[in-house]
Amino acid sequence: MTDFAPLLTADDGAPATRLTLITVAGFDDWLRGQSERTRAFVAAQGFAAAPDSVALLPGDAPGDWSALAGVEAVLGPWSLAAAASKLPSGRYRASQPTGPALLGWLLAQHRFTRYKKASGDIGARVLLSQEPAAVSEAVKLAEATALVRDLVDTPAADLGPGELAEAVAVQARAFGATCHVTKGEALLEANFPAIHAVGRAASRAPRLIDLNWGDANHPKLTIIGKGVTFDSGGLNLKPGGSMALMKKDMGGAAHALALARLVMQANLAVRLRLIIPAVENSISGDAMRPGDILASRAGKSIEVTNTDAEGRLVLADALTLAGEDTPALIIDFATLTGAARVALGPQLPGFFANDEALAADYAVAAEASGDPLWRLPLWPGYRDMLKSTVADLNNSPDGGFAGAITAALFLEAFVSPATPWAHFDTFAWNPAARPGRPRGGEAMGLRASFALIQQRFGRA
Repeated sequence: MTDFAPLLTADDGAPATRLTLITVAGFDDWLRGQSERTRAFVAAQGFAAAPDSVALLPGDAPGDWSALAGVEAVLGPWSLAAAASKLPSGRYRASQPTGPALLGWLLAQHRFTRYKKASGDIGARVLLSQEPAAVSEAVKLAEATALVRDLVDTPAADLGPGELAEAVAVQARAFGATCHVTKGEALLEANFPAIHAVGRAASRAPRLIDLNWGDANHPKLTIIGKGVTFDSGGLNLKPGGSMALMKKDMGGAAHALALARLVMQANLAVRLRLIIPAVENSISGDAMRPGDILASRAGKSIEVTNTDAEGRLVLADALTLAGEDTPALIIDFATLTGAARVALGPQLPGFFANDEALAADYAVAAEASGDPLWRLPLWPGYRDMLKSTVADLNNSPDGGFAGAITAALFLEAFVSPATPWAHFDTFAWNPAARPGRPRGGEAMGLRASFALIQQRFGRA
């Protein structure tokens, strides 16, 4: 993982290149106050303060120069991402506080280099900040986001259920948490039949990963992540185009682990539990079949109408386990449905909540953190679509209508109505590069969730 700390430091007064931030609205006034020489250099570079644009200005002495960056009127997380990518390597001091934009400065310099060395100029761009508290927070958020990206970008050959369990164990060791893994046939003995059914066909055994951290006297917070390390679709085999990105089907687990890391790192006043059902949805003679009826930890029978709707099956057992502790809050993340992407596109995670106060708090947290989400309804009129003539539920209603909603309603059937619960149906992927957000794995809803947890529970 990229070491972000050297890229963002408290301003120690050391020499640095001046970085002037300018908006389109303020550009003309700024330009009028400059010398004719400066105006000529600005014009030659076509700089008009458009967001994500930069320009370099020579000074009077050799080696003396400064930089300009076009930004929005209100700085957001990505306002400085383009500047961090385009400027020459060196140390910079901004002309104004940049707290909201520090995350993008860092993540623009993150590279996934496990398989391919970065090409071109990757010299460090260091920003000196006059906001020490913001520096520490930005570095931690960048580390958590990079963790999500790196896990999602790792191919399934190198990140199966076992490797995912080890990734959780690494964080457990770092923060003094306990981590218990239930594997293979032991899942049946421990009453996780749906997790076992989904993962039993793969050569790499399925697992239930269970991390616990914090003071038992604090309110209980449980975070759950869908950990399907590769999804072939099972016997309802995906076509090649739909299978190509299925290394990212553990994106929910990556989010959950990164959020757990943030909670432990901040020493929040919670009794944290992280639950990740880790499986590979594969094909063999032992694969679950359409028409099979599965048992679940909750005692509800499930008719498998589509083996490619496997994520909700493993989450059913995980959500049931979570509810047995009666936590104060459950948050789950899953790359669950294509329907959410059709409805919202790749940049907005679908968000569901069974509690109006929780939904309102999430809206505030999303706005404050610059981490957008969009609430979709747990529409009760669609519950009938989950009915089965031979079981308590079916896992994939006919017709394809309201796919994200019916998937969320399926999960809701395994959550106590008395427990506040938030569910994220996230893409976890950038299909096209934007400043600070390269094509590949992406964290969505992570910062909003951390802001909400901080607001609700505070530090120990």
